[in-house]
Amino acid sequence: MKYARLTKEQFEELHQEFINFLATQSITADEWAKLKVEKPEVAEEELDVFSDLIWEGVLKKVKYLEHISPKQLMLFHITDAFMELIAIKIDKEEVDITTEYGYKWLQQNLHDDAVSLYTSTKAIKEDRNKDVFILIQQGAVITKGELYIYFSDLLKE
Repeated sequence: MKYARLTKEQFEELHQEFINFLATQSITADEWAKLKVEKPEVAEEELDVFSDLIWEGVLKKVKYLEHISPKQLMLFHITDAFMELIAIKIDKEEVDITTEYGYKWLQQNLHDDAVSLYTSTKAIKEDRNKDVFILIQQGAVITKGELYIYFSDLLKE
């Protein structure tokens, strides 16, 4: 398995897609029920293959990721060739940027000595989707890139 098995909730959401997947494998509903009982290891493999297919489809579409923690904001822009990062670190004890107050403080105090801004670009050498998946496993979430674009524009000024 290349990624991770989908959760029960994700399988429930993708119920129709899973049925279609089984159909492409020439597995009927009755055969699936029988397979789960008589050959659970084969059923497990089918779940894994389906999970990887879903992950591949999702990951190839990802253009932006965000990872926000109380003292750090990491914004990623991912293309086919590069992964660009804008990282913002807050060194002020009473500020937690995961709160509304903390985020407003950050917006109003970007030039404060307690705020450090870093940028980085990394070439994607091997498996782009695997790199994206690792970031998601570490807590990043897929976004439309509004924050990345906002801070990217600020850095250009």
